[in-house]
Amino acid sequence: MTKPSTETKLTFETFSGSSEWRIFRAHAPCGPDSLYCRVVRLVLMVSLTILTTTPTVAAGRLMGITEPVFDVLLSLPVPGIVASIHLREGDTVKTNQVILELDSRLEELEVDRRKLVLDNRKSDWESTRTVFEKGNSVSRDELLKKEADYKVAVAEYETAVEQLRRRHLVSPGVGVIAEFKPHVGESCSAYEPVVRIVDIRRCYFVSNVESQISASFKVGQKMGVEIEDGEGKIRIDGSVVFISPVVDSSSGLQKIKVLFENPDGKIRPGLSGRILTE
Repeated sequence: MTKPSTETKLTFETFSGSSEWRIFRAHAPCGPDSLYCRVVRLVLMVSLTILTTTPTVAAGRLMGITEPVFDVLLSLPVPGIVASIHLREGDTVKTNQVILELDSRLEELEVDRRKLVLDNRKSDWESTRTVFEKGNSVSRDELLKKEADYKVAVAEYETAVEQLRRRHLVSPGVGVIAEFKPHVGESCSAYEPVVRIVDIRRCYFVSNVESQISASFKVGQKMGVEIEDGEGKIRIDGSVVFISPVVDSSSGLQKIKVLFENPDGKIRPGLSGRILTE
Protein backbone atom coordinates (compact mmCIF):
# COMPACT_ATOMS: atom_id res chain seq x y z
CA MET A 1 0.00 0.00 0.00
CA THR A 2 1.36 3.41 -0.98
CA LYS A 3 1.89 5.80 1.88
CA PRO A 4 0.53 9.32 1.52
CA SER A 5 3.00 12.03 0.61
CA THR A 6 4.31 14.14 3.42
CA GLU A 7 4.60 17.88 2.89
CA THR A 8 7.32 19.87 4.62
CA LYS A 9 7.47 23.65 4.41
CA LEU A 10 11.03 25.07 4.32
CA THR A 11 11.59 28.76 4.95
CA PHE A 12 14.96 30.47 4.64
CA GLU A 13 16.54 33.82 3.80
CA THR A 14 18.28 34.45 0.49
CA PHE A 15 20.19 37.47 -0.76
CA SER A 16 17.08 38.94 -2.34
CA GLY A 17 14.82 38.39 0.66
CA SER A 18 12.63 35.72 2.20
CA SER A 19 11.67 32.72 0.04
CA GLU A 20 9.48 29.71 0.71
CA TRP A 21 9.76 26.32 -0.92
CA ARG A 22 7.50 23.27 -0.44
CA ILE A 23 9.25 19.92 -0.66
CA PHE A 24 7.16 16.82 -1.40
CA ARG A 25 8.48 13.35 -0.76
CA ALA A 26 6.49 10.16 -1.20
CA HIS A 27 6.67 6.96 0.88
CA ALA A 28 8.62 8.49 3.73
CA PRO A 29 7.93 11.10 6.36
CA CYS A 30 10.07 14.21 6.21
CA GLY A 31 10.35 16.37 9.26
CA PRO A 32 11.79 19.87 9.04
CA ASP A 33 14.85 18.84 11.05
CA SER A 34 15.55 15.58 9.20
CA LEU A 35 18.84 15.07 7.39
CA TYR A 36 17.01 14.98 4.07
CA CYS A 37 15.40 18.37 4.58
CA ARG A 38 18.62 19.88 5.82
CA VAL A 39 20.43 18.85 2.63
CA VAL A 40 17.57 20.10 0.45
CA ARG A 41 17.50 23.40 2.33
CA LEU A 42 21.26 23.86 1.82
CA VAL A 43 21.09 23.05 -1.90
CA LEU A 44 18.22 25.47 -2.45
CA MET A 45 19.93 28.26 -0.56
CA VAL A 46 23.12 27.89 -2.65
CA SER A 47 21.15 27.69 -5.89
CA LEU A 48 19.05 30.77 -5.15
CA THR A 49 22.10 32.72 -4.04
CA ILE A 50 23.80 31.99 -7.34
CA LEU A 51 20.69 32.92 -9.32
CA THR A 52 20.01 36.15 -7.46
CA THR A 53 23.61 37.36 -7.21
CA THR A 54 25.30 37.04 -10.57
CA PRO A 55 28.96 38.16 -10.82
CA THR A 56 27.87 41.52 -12.19
CA VAL A 57 24.45 42.29 -10.71
CA ALA A 58 23.73 43.06 -7.10
CA ALA A 59 21.02 45.33 -5.73
CA GLY A 60 20.74 47.40 -8.89
CA ARG A 61 24.49 47.82 -9.25
CA LEU A 62 26.56 46.32 -12.07
CA MET A 63 29.98 45.09 -11.04
CA GLY A 64 33.02 45.52 -13.27
CA ILE A 65 36.64 46.58 -13.57
CA THR A 66 38.50 49.61 -14.91
CA GLU A 67 40.81 49.44 -17.92
CA PRO A 68 42.90 52.09 -19.69
CA VAL A 69 41.76 53.06 -23.17
CA PHE A 70 45.36 53.03 -24.45
CA ASP A 71 47.22 49.92 -23.28
CA VAL A 72 49.79 48.42 -25.69
CA LEU A 73 52.62 45.90 -25.60
CA LEU A 74 55.47 46.92 -27.90
CA SER A 75 57.94 44.65 -29.65
CA LEU A 76 60.62 44.94 -32.31
CA PRO A 77 60.15 43.36 -35.75
CA VAL A 78 63.80 42.25 -35.90
CA PRO A 79 66.12 40.46 -33.44
CA GLY A 80 69.22 42.10 -32.02
CA ILE A 81 71.24 43.28 -29.04
CA VAL A 82 70.01 46.24 -26.99
CA ALA A 83 72.53 49.04 -27.51
CA SER A 84 70.89 51.94 -25.69
CA ILE A 85 67.85 52.69 -23.55
CA HIS A 86 66.40 56.20 -23.46
CA LEU A 87 63.51 55.73 -21.01
CA ARG A 88 62.65 53.63 -17.97
CA GLU A 89 59.58 52.37 -16.13
CA GLY A 90 57.44 55.24 -14.89
CA ASP A 91 58.67 57.70 -17.51
CA THR A 92 56.20 59.61 -19.66
CA VAL A 93 56.62 58.98 -23.37
CA LYS A 94 55.44 61.01 -26.35
CA THR A 95 54.20 59.88 -29.75
CA ASN A 96 57.06 58.66 -31.99
CA GLN A 97 59.60 59.07 -29.20
CA VAL A 98 62.43 56.50 -29.30
CA ILE A 99 62.40 54.21 -26.28
CA LEU A 100 65.34 51.93 -27.04
CA GLU A 101 67.72 51.06 -29.88
CA LEU A 102 69.29 47.82 -31.03
CA ASP A 103 72.87 47.58 -32.24
CA SER A 104 72.62 49.02 -35.77
CA ARG A 105 76.16 49.69 -36.95
CA LEU A 106 75.83 47.42 -40.00
CA GLU A 107 72.50 48.99 -40.96
CA GLU A 108 73.98 52.49 -40.69
CA LEU A 109 76.87 51.53 -42.99
CA GLU A 110 74.42 50.03 -45.47
CA VAL A 111 72.42 53.26 -45.50
CA ASP A 112 75.59 55.25 -46.21
CA ARG A 113 76.57 52.87 -49.01
CA ARG A 114 73.15 53.00 -50.62
CA LYS A 115 73.16 56.79 -50.39
CA LEU A 116 76.43 56.98 -52.32
CA VAL A 117 75.09 54.64 -54.98
CA LEU A 118 71.89 56.69 -55.19
CA ASP A 119 73.74 59.96 -55.63
CA ASN A 120 75.94 58.42 -58.34
CA ARG A 121 73.00 56.96 -60.26
CA LYS A 122 71.07 60.21 -60.01
CA SER A 123 73.99 62.22 -61.34
CA ASP A 124 74.53 59.74 -64.18
CA TRP A 125 70.85 59.83 -65.14
CA GLU A 126 70.62 63.63 -65.07
CA SER A 127 73.77 64.08 -67.18
CA THR A 128 72.55 61.52 -69.72
CA ARG A 129 69.19 63.26 -69.92
CA THR A 130 70.89 66.61 -70.55
CA VAL A 131 72.95 65.17 -73.39
CA PHE A 132 69.88 63.45 -74.87
CA GLU A 133 67.90 66.69 -74.83
CA LYS A 134 70.69 68.59 -76.62
CA GLY A 135 71.27 66.15 -79.43
CA ASN A 136 71.19 62.60 -80.68
CA SER A 137 74.53 61.40 -79.29
CA VAL A 138 72.69 59.34 -76.63
CA SER A 139 69.97 56.88 -77.57
CA ARG A 140 66.59 56.86 -75.93
CA ASP A 141 67.11 53.28 -74.75
CA GLU A 142 70.27 54.30 -72.91
CA LEU A 143 68.44 57.17 -71.25
CA LEU A 144 65.67 54.86 -70.11
CA LYS A 145 68.23 52.42 -68.70
CA LYS A 146 69.92 55.19 -66.71
CA GLU A 147 66.51 56.26 -65.38
CA ALA A 148 65.65 52.69 -64.36
CA ASP A 149 69.01 52.31 -62.58
CA TYR A 150 68.32 55.49 -60.66
CA LYS A 151 64.85 54.31 -59.59
CA VAL A 152 66.27 50.98 -58.43
CA ALA A 153 68.88 52.86 -56.37
CA VAL A 154 66.10 54.93 -54.77
CA ALA A 155 64.21 51.78 -53.78
CA GLU A 156 67.36 50.13 -52.38
CA TYR A 157 68.20 53.25 -50.36
CA GLU A 158 64.69 53.44 -48.90
CA THR A 159 64.88 49.74 -48.03
CA ALA A 160 68.13 50.30 -46.14
CA VAL A 161 66.61 53.26 -44.27
CA GLU A 162 63.61 51.12 -43.30
CA GLN A 163 65.86 48.32 -42.04
CA LEU A 164 67.63 50.88 -39.84
CA ARG A 165 64.34 52.32 -38.59
CA ARG A 166 63.14 48.87 -37.53
CA ARG A 167 65.96 48.69 -35.00
CA HIS A 168 64.47 51.59 -33.06
CA LEU A 169 61.52 51.02 -30.74
CA VAL A 170 59.22 54.07 -30.84
CA SER A 171 56.03 54.83 -28.97
CA PRO A 172 52.79 54.85 -30.99
CA GLY A 173 51.17 57.30 -28.57
CA VAL A 174 51.39 59.33 -25.39
CA GLY A 175 51.48 57.39 -22.14
CA VAL A 176 53.50 56.08 -19.23
CA ILE A 177 55.86 53.11 -19.39
CA ALA A 178 54.31 50.51 -17.10
CA GLU A 179 56.66 47.61 -17.86
CA PHE A 180 60.18 47.49 -19.27
CA LYS A 181 61.91 44.14 -19.68
CA PRO A 182 65.29 44.38 -21.50
CA HIS A 183 68.61 45.77 -20.32
CA VAL A 184 71.56 47.07 -22.29
CA GLY A 185 73.53 44.17 -23.74
CA GLU A 186 70.64 41.72 -23.67
CA SER A 187 69.28 40.12 -26.81
CA CYS A 188 65.74 40.66 -28.05
CA SER A 189 63.81 38.24 -30.22
CA ALA A 190 61.62 39.47 -33.04
CA TYR A 191 58.03 40.24 -31.97
CA GLU A 192 58.80 39.55 -28.31
CA PRO A 193 56.93 42.04 -26.07
CA VAL A 194 59.49 44.23 -24.32
CA VAL A 195 57.66 47.41 -23.26
CA ARG A 196 54.14 48.15 -22.05
CA ILE A 197 52.72 51.66 -22.36
CA VAL A 198 49.45 52.83 -20.82
CA ASP A 199 47.61 56.13 -20.89
CA ILE A 200 45.35 56.40 -17.86
CA ARG A 201 43.92 59.82 -18.70
CA ARG A 202 40.93 58.07 -20.28
CA CYS A 203 39.61 54.75 -19.02
CA TYR A 204 36.89 52.22 -19.59
CA PHE A 205 34.70 50.65 -16.96
CA VAL A 206 33.99 47.17 -18.30
CA SER A 207 31.05 45.16 -17.00
CA ASN A 208 29.42 41.91 -18.10
CA VAL A 209 25.71 42.05 -17.46
CA GLU A 210 22.71 39.86 -18.12
CA SER A 211 21.18 40.38 -21.55
CA GLN A 212 17.82 41.35 -20.02
CA ILE A 213 19.52 44.19 -18.16
CA SER A 214 21.82 45.28 -20.99
CA ALA A 215 18.74 45.81 -23.18
CA SER A 216 18.03 48.96 -21.16
CA PHE A 217 21.42 50.50 -22.03
CA LYS A 218 22.05 52.70 -25.06
CA VAL A 219 25.30 53.93 -26.60
CA GLY A 220 25.82 57.52 -25.46
CA GLN A 221 23.78 57.05 -22.28
CA LYS A 222 25.20 58.83 -19.23
CA MET A 223 26.16 56.60 -16.32
CA GLY A 224 27.46 57.03 -12.80
CA VAL A 225 30.33 54.76 -11.79
CA GLU A 226 31.51 54.04 -8.27
CA ILE A 227 35.12 52.89 -7.95
CA GLU A 228 36.51 51.22 -4.84
CA ASP A 229 40.09 52.00 -3.85
CA GLY A 230 42.07 51.63 -0.66
CA GLU A 231 40.81 54.93 0.75
CA GLY A 232 37.12 54.48 0.04
CA LYS A 233 34.71 54.88 -2.85
CA ILE A 234 35.03 57.38 -5.67
CA ARG A 235 32.07 58.35 -7.83
CA ILE A 236 32.66 59.50 -11.39
CA ASP A 237 30.47 60.17 -14.42
CA GLY A 238 30.86 58.47 -17.78
CA SER A 239 28.95 57.43 -20.88
CA VAL A 240 28.27 54.10 -22.54
CA VAL A 241 30.47 53.76 -25.64
CA PHE A 242 30.17 50.07 -26.42
CA ILE A 243 27.56 47.35 -26.08
CA SER A 244 28.64 43.97 -27.36
CA PRO A 245 26.51 42.79 -30.29
CA VAL A 246 26.67 39.21 -28.98
CA VAL A 247 25.76 37.47 -25.74
CA ASP A 248 28.11 34.87 -24.30
CA SER A 249 26.35 31.54 -24.79
CA SER A 250 27.86 29.91 -21.70
CA SER A 251 27.12 32.65 -19.17
CA GLY A 252 24.31 34.62 -20.82
CA LEU A 253 26.23 37.85 -20.17
CA GLN A 254 26.85 40.79 -22.48
CA LYS A 255 29.83 43.16 -22.31
CA ILE A 256 29.35 46.90 -22.00
CA LYS A 257 31.96 49.67 -21.74
CA VAL A 258 31.56 53.01 -20.00
CA LEU A 259 34.11 55.67 -20.93
CA PHE A 260 35.19 58.19 -18.30
CA GLU A 261 37.84 60.88 -18.07
CA ASN A 262 40.69 60.48 -15.60
CA PRO A 263 42.95 63.51 -16.23
CA ASP A 264 44.63 63.49 -12.82
CA GLY A 265 45.14 59.73 -12.78
CA LYS A 266 43.23 59.35 -9.54
CA ILE A 267 41.51 56.20 -10.76
CA ARG A 268 44.06 53.44 -11.24
CA PRO A 269 43.18 50.93 -13.96
CA GLY A 270 42.50 47.49 -12.55
CA LEU A 271 40.36 48.70 -9.67
CA SER A 272 36.91 47.17 -9.36
CA GLY A 273 33.66 49.05 -8.98
CA ARG A 274 30.06 49.19 -10.08
CA ILE A 275 27.73 51.08 -12.39
CA LEU A 276 25.05 52.94 -10.47
CA THR A 277 21.67 52.40 -12.05
CA GLU A 278 19.63 54.16 -9.40
